Amino acid sequence: MKAQLCRTLGAPDTLRYEDVASPVPGPGEVLVEVHASGVNFPDGLIVAGNYQTKPPLPFVPGSEAAGVVQAIGADVTGIAVGTRVLAFCGMGGYAEQVVVSASMIFPIPDAMSYTDAAGFAVTYGTSCHGLVDRADLRAGETLLVLGASGGVGLTAVEIGKALGARVIAAASSPEKLELCRAHGADETIDYSRDDLKERLAALTDGGVDVVYDPVGGDHAQTAVRSLAWGGRYLTVGYASGDIPKVGLNRLLVCSGSVHGVLWGAWAKRNPERNADNMNRLFGWYERGALRPHVSATFPLTNAAEALDVVMGRRALGKVVLTSAG
Repeated sequence: MKAQLCRTLGAPDTLRYEDVASPVPGPGEVLVEVHASGVNFPDGLIVAGNYQTKPPLPFVPGSEAAGVVQAIGADVTGIAVGTRVLAFCGMGGYAEQVVVSASMIFPIPDAMSYTDAAGFAVTYGTSCHGLVDRADLRAGETLLVLGASGGVGLTAVEIGKALGARVIAAASSPEKLELCRAHGADETIDYSRDDLKERLAALTDGGVDVVYDPVGGDHAQTAVRSLAWGGRYLTVGYASGDIPKVGLNRLLVCSGSVHGVLWGAWAKRNPERNADNMNRLFGWYERGALRPHVSATFPLTNAAEALDVVMGRRALGKVVLTSAG
């Protein structure tokens, strides 16, 4: 089969499209014929050698995929060959086939395209885990989403609205904020011309209940200072490249808390709860509450170009690779 292979750590253009041996599912595993693969920021960090996970070279990146079950290993029940699924694979998604743990395979709704499914697990899974399991976001509360037009940020906007929250979306251009409004944001803040502190003071009475931050950088301290009494700050990632330092004294005076959101590791440790979250997300999708925004698709052969778009923060919503399958 064909796959994008990382033989040398570095920029996205180090990937090489090569023939590799087809994987074989072992006990508890499923072989998926890949029709589409999601492209995520951590994929680029792994290729560069800058992520917490450092697989041995060579490896095939790609943490999520969608396609058709082609074969099942021993001890796998409840999944049939021919089923349309999405898969959280962690690694190996940039390929024509991938082997995945059966606990990370989910049959997709009939109305869901492979393109939507390929970009669904990581972004929606992360935001659902963060907002539901970590922050316990409630109807009527105020949610601030930083980097709100990105792949994971936009899903937080949608899930916040599905949970009944008032959503404030912050992004760096009018085009990005227009997209956020189209996906349910109640209020918007433009980093390029607005003062974040002043806008939050004008838009809230006493601060925000939950901050969802996949960006880090300079705005993190301001966001923490914007927390209302009992507020929760979710640190989801550092797309800015800057891991922020926040003042713990502010958390003290507002009785606030900081929660790390590492969905992939949590999902592997809590497969049943993760399955419940995925079923809830599929229900919202079927009702039209979630509308994945895929801003660009690239053939599997052009994975380096697709990953460069994501790492350069030029994507609105998701970027997806497509395969002949």
